[in-house]
Amino acid sequence: MEFQREYIELFNQVQIRYYGIIIVLAMLIAAWVAARLAKRSGYDPDHVWGALTWAIIPGIVGARLWFILFPPSTLTAGCIENAAAGAVCQNTLWFLQNFFNVNNGAIAIWSGGLSIFGAVIGGALGTVLYLRRNKLPIWPWLDIAGVALPLGQAIGRWANFINQELYGIPTTLPWGITIQSSKRVAPYTSTIDFPAETLFHPLFLYESLWSMIAFFVLLNLYLRFRSRLMAGDIFLLYVIQYAFIRFFLEFIKVEPAYIWGTMINSSQVMSVVAFVAALGLFVYRHRPGLADSKTAAQSPAA
Repeated sequence: MEFQREYIELFNQVQIRYYGIIIVLAMLIAAWVAARLAKRSGYDPDHVWGALTWAIIPGIVGARLWFILFPPSTLTAGCIENAAAGAVCQNTLWFLQNFFNVNNGAIAIWSGGLSIFGAVIGGALGTVLYLRRNKLPIWPWLDIAGVALPLGQAIGRWANFINQELYGIPTTLPWGITIQSSKRVAPYTSTIDFPAETLFHPLFLYESLWSMIAFFVLLNLYLRFRSRLMAGDIFLLYVIQYAFIRFFLEFIKVEPAYIWGTMINSSQVMSVVAFVAALGLFVYRHRPGLADSKTAAQSPAA
């Protein structure tokens, strides 16, 4: 057994990556918390694990699909006219043409390239399908997911630290982190212009800390004020808070993903759409006249 920075190697053949361990651990801890909340609320906690099994595959497919549709700028740099020598061109068309390339193709999820937006959308679709199949109320269960998800994100973001990814532009702040030159993206690959001691914003840490705070706030709302809210409100608040912070973090991200042929940041567009939609629905549901339509007190489902 040999311990490396990013993985454990067994028998000089098998690699167990810390990234995968952290992601799986994040999912299990978040699911455990969700099961505890479900039991506390009078629901069958086994449905949490059932919904998780339905959410995993759609979540992975959605995460990879979003990455393929909106690949980061470093992969599409070589697609533009007069691109720098050696720049690659791995746009959406390239991924589709090289679908079965086991190194970097569309199916190569093990090579990196998973988007949280696609993961949430795909996972939510799988969860809703499970809930409908089992005739369970959707909004109360999404509220439970809305509490547990930021906890999973807070833990899972440390997988990015292991892989030295999801970092921001250079900074002089004392909590900046160093990034190996091999892990940097243009224009920060030069150790002459950006020496080894150059510090970068720990973007993963910012999101992890924000998500942990969001978890405790939403947990407090769920435990103390759920009876005053409508079923689904906590999930909408989860969407609102994440869309808010993600929009602003994109300004210092070194590897943004743009909408095809434009300089429009796809993550920021998605954040604005999600924020406006969730906030609009929240306000609409609480408009005067619906005060007696609160559904948080729905009877538990088996």
